[in-house]
Amino acid sequence: MKKPGLLLVLMLCTGAVWAADARKGEALYAPCVACHGADGTGNTALNSPSLAGQQAAYLERQLQHFKNGMRGADPKDTYGMQMRGMAGTLADEAAIADVVAYIGTLPAAQSGEKPEHDKRNGENQYNAACGACHGGKAEGNVALNAPRLAGLDGVYLERQYRNFAAGIRGAHPDDRYGKQMKMMSTMLATDKDLADVIGFILSQ
Repeated sequence: MKKPGLLLVLMLCTGAVWAADARKGEALYAPCVACHGADGTGNTALNSPSLAGQQAAYLERQLQHFKNGMRGADPKDTYGMQMRGMAGTLADEAAIADVVAYIGTLPAAQSGEKPEHDKRNGENQYNAACGACHGGKAEGNVALNAPRLAGLDGVYLERQYRNFAAGIRGAHPDDRYGKQMKMMSTMLATDKDLADVIGFILSQ
């Protein structure tokens, strides 16, 4: 299992008293296959991101946010609203931990996209705006609550950046990390800069 100790430590720190069960999580993941795939690598055509390889803490937090309405409540967030409904099928925090534990057993996704972009500008803009939190290779940083970006598809990355910029995501007063990202979504001045940064992420 991928990083089995991390999830247990996180649960202990948050006061959870159960041990996540990846076998139970596999059954809970069954409805997710239609959009996110059996291997958890997502489906661009269905607007569903890759989950495989993502940090357990981030996945748990986002599922909880969807479930409690902190994410996916804005009518403009069509796909978020769909995911909010799916997260609602997870009965409690134990179920969320179980499905995340199962996702943690799946091999990390790698992006197959190699779009044309200004490599120098993309790397420079990424390092200036994103690298301090998301890591030099877009690998994420658990200590900073910054998710892995490598392995996500370009359409999803652009949509989420624009959602933060428009206040569709990260506007809830209790979404501490979302609010941080909402502020950072002003850092890229042009559409070209955003495209170049996404090109850099996809090259990792």
